[in-house]
Amino acid sequence: MSFAHSLPAPYLLTLPQTGEPALGFIAIAEAAALPFPVARVYWTYLTPDEVVRGHHAHHRLEQLVFAVSGRLEISLEGPGGQPQEFVLSEPQIGLYIPAMHWRTVRFRERAVLLCLASEPYDEASYIRDHAEFRALNGLRQPAP
Repeated sequence: MSFAHSLPAPYLLTLPQTGEPALGFIAIAEAAALPFPVARVYWTYLTPDEVVRGHHAHHRLEQLVFAVSGRLEISLEGPGGQPQEFVLSEPQIGLYIPAMHWRTVRFRERAVLLCLASEPYDEASYIRDHAEFRALNGLRQPAP
């Protein structure tokens, strides 16, 4: 079974912001501006530059991730096998990651990743094996 045609695509979302250079800025994440109701919020920080995190997908969970500090380099593989690369470095710009997208994340410049998630934590939501992810989407394994 392939999910490639039934899921939305990842996209960048710019939140409204207020402020000025002399005082600083505030990004505003109100429900009407978000692609889903938020059920969980978490942040990841102090990840060394040489560490690549992620290496998973989710069956149903949707996420909106922000680099509230530093820079994030995010690689996605969609259910059709298509690769996408994103760089987040502005705190008011988030990346919407739909379900069934394999991701890896590299943290740069002491990045802090803020994640808004559509569901509470559930280990059963995770797909942690890339071969399983590809098989669920009817994709052949890449050549070694």
